[in-house]
Amino acid sequence: MATETPIAEELLKRPLYVYDLPQELLATLSAKSEDHAIPAPDNAIITPEKPEEDAQELAIATSTSCALCNVSFLNVQEQRDHVRSDHHRYNVKAQLRGNPTLNEAQFNKAVGELDESISGSESSEEEDEDDGGQLTALLKRQAKISQVAEGGDVLSKKTTGKQPLFWLSSSLLPSNTSLGIYRALFSDTELEEPKYLVDSVQKKQLPPITPQRNNGQADRSSAPSSPHVFMCMIGGGHFAAMLVSLAPEIHRKQGGVEERQARVIAHKTFHRYTTRRKQGGSQSASDAARGAAHSAGSSLRRYNEAALEKEIRELLSDWKTIIDDAQLLFVRATGSTNRRILFGQYDGQVLKQNDPRLRGFPFSTRRATQGELMRCFKELTRVKVSQIDEAALAAAAVKQREEATKPSTTRPQQQKPKVSKEEEAAILHTTQVQALIRRSKIPALMSYLSKNSIPFSFTFRPSDSQQNFRCPTALHLAANLNLPAMVLALLTKADADPTAINGEGRTPFELAGDRATRDAFRVARHELGEPKWDWDAAKVPSAISKADVDSRAERERKAAAAEETNRRKAELDRLKKEDAAKEALQARRPGGKTLGSVEKTASEKREEEMRGMTPEMRTRLERERRARAAEERIRRMQGK
Repeated sequence: MATETPIAEELLKRPLYVYDLPQELLATLSAKSEDHAIPAPDNAIITPEKPEEDAQELAIATSTSCALCNVSFLNVQEQRDHVRSDHHRYNVKAQLRGNPTLNEAQFNKAVGELDESISGSESSEEEDEDDGGQLTALLKRQAKISQVAEGGDVLSKKTTGKQPLFWLSSSLLPSNTSLGIYRALFSDTELEEPKYLVDSVQKKQLPPITPQRNNGQADRSSAPSSPHVFMCMIGGGHFAAMLVSLAPEIHRKQGGVEERQARVIAHKTFHRYTTRRKQGGSQSASDAARGAAHSAGSSLRRYNEAALEKEIRELLSDWKTIIDDAQLLFVRATGSTNRRILFGQYDGQVLKQNDPRLRGFPFSTRRATQGELMRCFKELTRVKVSQIDEAALAAAAVKQREEATKPSTTRPQQQKPKVSKEEEAAILHTTQVQALIRRSKIPALMSYLSKNSIPFSFTFRPSDSQQNFRCPTALHLAANLNLPAMVLALLTKADADPTAINGEGRTPFELAGDRATRDAFRVARHELGEPKWDWDAAKVPSAISKADVDSRAERERKAAAAEETNRRKAELDRLKKEDAAKEALQARRPGGKTLGSVEKTASEKREEEMRGMTPEMRTRLERERRARAAEERIRRMQGK
């Protein structure tokens, strides 16, 4: 594997943003041909017809991946999120039932053909109940399709479409390092000429925005307009939309450190109870299939569906001018009901299916929230860095093609090598130890290691798996997961070796992703002393005491609290000035009313009170109101 130069390390030490790349990198970019593009993750898929040995012969990348779903990830957190997604859960159930698994594009298309989308994929008991009906329906439907299809392998065929990423190389980076950018960020015209994609990337560079500050606060209203994109998701009664600028916004933190952040122009989320609990699907889809139900829940869901449609279309109408100026539109709307809300014909329609700017999300998404939209924006606009031995990949591809051309009768039956009892025990211990580390069970981990006489130098098995390749020891895994307490315990109590390196040649400290985890290594160096380990070889900086770490954290907490206090004081002063100005203006007008203020009528007040209620609730409220009015009339008559 090629070693990184100091220039390469400097360029890759922080995430690369597509619209604000370093000038020295831009000048050296060149596009890779389709023949030399980085293979899609489906080359590593493991099926009964393709043994695990063939998959392991492919190059081991620095990222993690899910062989079942044919998806790769940049870090463990993304892999965790994927495991909780509908796509992964569907493939797990499909594999157990003997049905073919689907890649991401096939899954999204299959779900889109159902009457309603699956509502989100975040860990909650409510969603576990909701997804049962939808996933089961999809599994049954795909099973029927695969039985009718000739040979039963129609759904398992690979798509012939292009990869979602196109890849670039740079003379400043090692030969095994490639930079990937999503094709969805480019127009159809730009994609028609791949050789000009580098020029397109260079033209997309935007100068960062430095917002003016007013009373210590960033004044975004004064920031100049810049190219922007529109993003929205809808599913299971959840809707989220966001307009975000493509030009990064510079924020200066304490010490003069500059940080680039996304500038959100506008955002909005809605949620209505529209999904049938424990059954899945919307109420309108159930009504179309089984006829209209007459329960209170069904009436509430029908009302909420209409209200959600009204709210979304009103929001799109308010944003129409900005949406029309957006460079791209990223929309996720699976299910006929959701597509009708966004793309159905109505007066003042904003989104249209034939809009050339319209894009789908080229990766798995979760429940429609503002946080999920921001995650998707970062995923779309960040350059992917891949470090793969292309020579090994090419050799594996040639071997795979040779095996595929051999007649099935002459092809030798591959058998999995027998695993010794010691290896089985090591794999079992690996599973248990990794589970305890992920759950931060420090006492339980120490007890398990002691009880099973496992040495602290134990390395995870099998060593050739991607996860164990990157994190071969407990200390590597704890550092990679950003668990400072676990790191400190392994170093000071379990005598873990901080100088051990993984398959990438990195020490545990180099895998730490936050300051708290890195500080844990420095505190351990202070407590264990210099002679204990070669801390310089472990890449651990100078020692620091726990008291110094706590003191620094307390200073930062106080500074943040003081900054927040000043912010609130400035905001309070601003509001007081505005209130004083309003009162002065009101005092100058006859009647003491501000211009344009209109008193709500009794019918408008009643309508506002009943907004969001079911017909039954409206009837009950109206009955109670009439009863109170009658009692008031009787009281007045008796008073006379």
